[in-house]
Amino acid sequence: MSDRVSRRRLLRWGLGGITGVALPTAVGGAVGVRLAVTATHRSPSVPRFAVPLPIPPVLRPVSTEDGTDRYEVRQLPAEVEILPGRPTPIWGYEGVFPGPTIEARSGRPVAVRHHNHLTVPTVVHLHGGVTPPDSDGYPLDLVLPVGQHRWPGHHVPTGPSGHGGTAGVAHGARTYRYPNQQPAATLWYHDHRMDFTGPQVYRGLAGFYLLRDDAEENLPLPRGERELPLMITDRFFNEDGSFFYPSLDPDLRERPGVHALFADGVRGDTILVNGAPWPFVRVDGARYRLRILNASNARSYDLHLDPPPPGGGGLVQIGSDVGLLPRPVSHDSLYVGAGERYDVIVDFSRYPAGTSVVFGNRSGAGPTAEVLRFDVGTRVADDSAIPERLGPDPEPFDESQAATTRTFRFLGGQGGLPATINLRTFQPDRVDARARLGSTEIWRITVDPEHPFHLHLGHFRVIDRNGSPPDPQDTGWKDTVQIRGGEVRIAVRLTGYPGRYVLHCHNLEHGDMMMMANYEVA
Repeated sequence: MSDRVSRRRLLRWGLGGITGVALPTAVGGAVGVRLAVTATHRSPSVPRFAVPLPIPPVLRPVSTEDGTDRYEVRQLPAEVEILPGRPTPIWGYEGVFPGPTIEARSGRPVAVRHHNHLTVPTVVHLHGGVTPPDSDGYPLDLVLPVGQHRWPGHHVPTGPSGHGGTAGVAHGARTYRYPNQQPAATLWYHDHRMDFTGPQVYRGLAGFYLLRDDAEENLPLPRGERELPLMITDRFFNEDGSFFYPSLDPDLRERPGVHALFADGVRGDTILVNGAPWPFVRVDGARYRLRILNASNARSYDLHLDPPPPGGGGLVQIGSDVGLLPRPVSHDSLYVGAGERYDVIVDFSRYPAGTSVVFGNRSGAGPTAEVLRFDVGTRVADDSAIPERLGPDPEPFDESQAATTRTFRFLGGQGGLPATINLRTFQPDRVDARARLGSTEIWRITVDPEHPFHLHLGHFRVIDRNGSPPDPQDTGWKDTVQIRGGEVRIAVRLTGYPGRYVLHCHNLEHGDMMMMANYEVA
């Protein structure tokens, strides 16, 4: 075991003075820690529903030659106004937060060249993408800052490929290639640097990647101004408007981790949507498509409409993480874990003109119990509809035909306990599972007390939760699933490309605490 890996383990396990793997913590203990965190830091108070909802800009390709859309993205330090009258330093793709949206088409390749003008290494992961391993954003495939030819004092552990990652270390820039051989879906791209994903995403390195196709566009779904991307995040702020993040190393150079009170994840007290605090949006009395992305580091949201429309069922789910559902599913609320996406339609014509409808969060308290406000206008002509059939039914899955069954147990991450999978922390030089390309496997994911599970490359369907049928919102293909205790079984489809990928907890602080594992597809 290298000195670097040994030190990393000590940093994470030593938060509570623990030198070995400990027993799981109780849920009540985790809740107590979260309350203590809230009392420790309070952001400046800002009025809710006082600023309009911003929409991230759409990035234009610099070239479309040879059937490939090519983009140039600079990772830049910048200052933006998030809290009224206070500048917030960020790290942003093209200097904005959220980063610019990339709109791609199924079957048409995209190449994005990222230039690192920050002070630390970065890695870019296309979350939900079926991507070759050298473009997937393996956490050790660092892009060093422009002008840096080595990272001072930083030893990169050697992985199974012999060079620490799958694509190696790049100097100043890297081109990520996305084949887009998958159906239309709401994907997103974000930083994935080993040890420092949490603070670097927190500083602003996240953006939408919307994959479109003809099949979806032939449906009469809301579009144009009635399609709203909603990136929901939470942050703490200092009095001067800067982000408060409890890093052990504020410069994010060498020492990973957060202070002990935040080991269960950084959950801020200010809710942002598309980078604005508790915004409002004026909507017509018509149907709207909401592309909901929980890009928070650790917070989950139990979203609902307040007041609900007459008759209920105001959130009509048409899509999950990686594509449309076979049929729409109506909900009164949606529980959205970190990294999950839900595509829903809300028919605001069910409300009288002049109604203010709050997107509430039943998992929050005080200001975090509210997210966004819709101000409903008059009814207007609306040629959209919610089709009874959205996409094809998935092929029936016979569990007896599964290539194998695996168990991954996510334990710890609270109160100073190590964040582990199967009682192990991540090591780059260890492969924890080997799978056959094109196979379907059953994975049992057990957690204590709550973790969002995310898988690179593979997509899956939820088979059951704690032996009971899946939740209604589990319908469809997913790459991330929030597990609120106990066990979830999933059928994992491993298609696309051979190589080494990771699975991990998408509570970003837990991931930085090495709640991650390698798996290899061949």
